[in-house]
Amino acid sequence: MREGILYVVGIGPGEYEQMTIKAVNALQQSQVIVGYTVYVDLVRAHFPEKEYLSTPMTREVERCRMAFEKAGEGQVVSMVCSGDPGIYGMAGLILELAPEYPRVTVEIIAGVTAASAGAAVLGAPVCHDFAVISLSDRLTSKEAIEKKLEHAAMSDMAVCLYNPSSRQRKGYLKWACDIVGRYQGPKTVCGLVRNIGRQGQHREIMTLEELADAEADMFTTVYIGNSRTVEIEGRMVTPRGYRHV
Repeated sequence: MREGILYVVGIGPGEYEQMTIKAVNALQQSQVIVGYTVYVDLVRAHFPEKEYLSTPMTREVERCRMAFEKAGEGQVVSMVCSGDPGIYGMAGLILELAPEYPRVTVEIIAGVTAASAGAAVLGAPVCHDFAVISLSDRLTSKEAIEKKLEHAAMSDMAVCLYNPSSRQRKGYLKWACDIVGRYQGPKTVCGLVRNIGRQGQHREIMTLEELADAEADMFTTVYIGNSRTVEIEGRMVTPRGYRHV
């Protein structure tokens, strides 16, 4: 017999207004909200009456088990993730662990990921085929990341980069730009958005050669255009080709 419910909730890029109605309903129904410390703080003000549990980065398995244990007690629990829980989020790990907690019902609730939220701030940079690649090598080798970047650039896809830089990975954005630059020209239109949907949101459009020297951090999402990407009145646009059909 099922005892509890565990929602895995995508809360979007940060602001309450970009959270889906389904996500809000799940959080309202929940007695306990679990998540990475930063993400928990994003929802706490809107749901102050809930019990909150959090762990810092690198303790994801512990965080997921914490959520399952609370749900196993018969409670309704939400595991919150920024953006979408199935895109660099906790949905996969939760489902990997789910067979160990057969009395808990798991439901994944989609959210607005940074790739689309940041794209809206810049204009329409990923309006055609594109790749989303994380530059974090904590769970993926640098060699594997290089291969993904190279193949995406070789196929002339626009590229959205997550986790472009950190204190331990200074220079990774320049490294990525150099790889893409093997196949795209230095004047390729690029852009970045910092703190999407949060206080201090900032957007810039620049060339690939300028992007290589740009400042970025873990709260920056980067967009590298393809050979057809253009800047139109301060907006980054990758046309799909509707006007040429």
